[in-house]
Amino acid sequence: MAAAPVWSVDPRTGKQREQVAHEATAEEVDRAVRGAHAARAALADRTVRASLLRTAADLLDEAGGHIIEAADAETALGPVRLTGELARTTAQLRAFAEVVDEGAFLDIRIDHADADRTPPWPDLRRWKVPLGVVAVYSASNFPLAFSVPGGDTASALAAGCPVVVKAHPDHPATSELCVSVLRRAAAAVGLPEDVVSLVHGFEAGVELVRHPLVSAAGFTGSVRGGRALFDAAAARPTPIPFHGELGSLNPVVITEAAAAERAEQIGAGLAGSMTLGEGQFCTKPGFVLAPAGEQGDRLVKSLTAAVSETEPGVLLDHRMRDAFVAGVRERAALPGVDAPITPGAGGEHTVSAGFLTVDAELLAAGGAHDLLLEECFGPVTVVARYTSRDEITSVLSRLPGNLTATLQLAEEEADGSAPGAAGLLAELTPLAGRVLVNGWPTGVAVAPAQHHGGPYPATTSTSTSVGATAVERWLRPVSYQSTPAALLPPELRDDNPLDLPRRVDGRPEN
Repeated sequence: MAAAPVWSVDPRTGKQREQVAHEATAEEVDRAVRGAHAARAALADRTVRASLLRTAADLLDEAGGHIIEAADAETALGPVRLTGELARTTAQLRAFAEVVDEGAFLDIRIDHADADRTPPWPDLRRWKVPLGVVAVYSASNFPLAFSVPGGDTASALAAGCPVVVKAHPDHPATSELCVSVLRRAAAAVGLPEDVVSLVHGFEAGVELVRHPLVSAAGFTGSVRGGRALFDAAAARPTPIPFHGELGSLNPVVITEAAAAERAEQIGAGLAGSMTLGEGQFCTKPGFVLAPAGEQGDRLVKSLTAAVSETEPGVLLDHRMRDAFVAGVRERAALPGVDAPITPGAGGEHTVSAGFLTVDAELLAAGGAHDLLLEECFGPVTVVARYTSRDEITSVLSRLPGNLTATLQLAEEEADGSAPGAAGLLAELTPLAGRVLVNGWPTGVAVAPAQHHGGPYPATTSTSTSVGATAVERWLRPVSYQSTPAALLPPELRDDNPLDLPRRVDGRPEN
């Protein structure tokens, strides 16, 4: 049987643009993984890895016009958004090159033998080594920054792990273009091109996570798809780490004092964040606790005005559009739910932004209204109106894990003198990997202190997929005990020939 074709589709019309590939067979997945496995030794040199990452960034920038054109044709995200995403992607590659150069990610620790301790210590030297081949599953909503050349690929290569990427079906042409650039970068620095490979197709993704030579996986996508792959990774004869980003409601709590102080500003900010990218950001604020009464009414009025000005937009594909329309219809039909601006179909190929309101006490009771506590992908949010602090606590206690949680405070509450603000911050902290105060969660800075992850179902591990520490997902520690110096890796020798940051006998060496 011939392999199924892979088509590039225009989400603005739903029509096929061109056939760009075919779905990979089990044999082709095996060949890609074995090619990556054979390239592991070539990635051992950190200098070459850093050069690969920088060269990839340079070549992506050079091909930027073609990449942005292809991505826009397949995602309808627009040249402005995609230009920024490409800049983020190349900056991320260069940032990981700096991580590789510095070498702190190796976490080198040396404890010299000490016979005077009880019990005595032997000579121990610990560092981190690459896991092996990494399977990367591309995201639909970020065709660059969380796909073929994105953070999972960049961090895995920085760790010394070859990568096999499973392309997302929403942007196969962009994926093919990007992988060709990465493979050219590998060849340019003297590495095998198979340090990065690409496969297409649902079955190929399943074959990939089950392949015995795949040592870890990174995923960004739906709860259903991610959980199935997570379970497959755990069910292998040799289970592997599966770092999945699955779904997030990203709750926002607005205090009554904050609403009284700047209801109009908060309403406009919420509208901008929830509709950014047609509501297709993984950090979209999808659930808001706002006060009942006059101050909350001002906020809802402001949100209504701002969302009313939003034009209908195109989602990433028609399947997502249909799911969005059905999802908001089901939520709006629940008893006690109102729609100041009804979200849903904006046209044959578009959707309209909107939001729903409900009394918080209905959510605290559970039942059918639990649907409002589940992510709905697209430009919609739920505003739950609370009448007391106890209602806030009750609703927060029922929320699943999230990537972000946001607290909107008044100036008088932000100086630390109001005990309620600290208490709310403490209640939000267990719910998310990033907690914001007086900001909006959309936008994830690629910074050393960033954490993009959270309790399940936001992610399946405690790791981050953004920032310098994302490299730690693809490493494992190894200790050498009483090993002759001549047999040690240079990084672990006493003379520190590579001048790396290390802890020696419990203290920083340099």
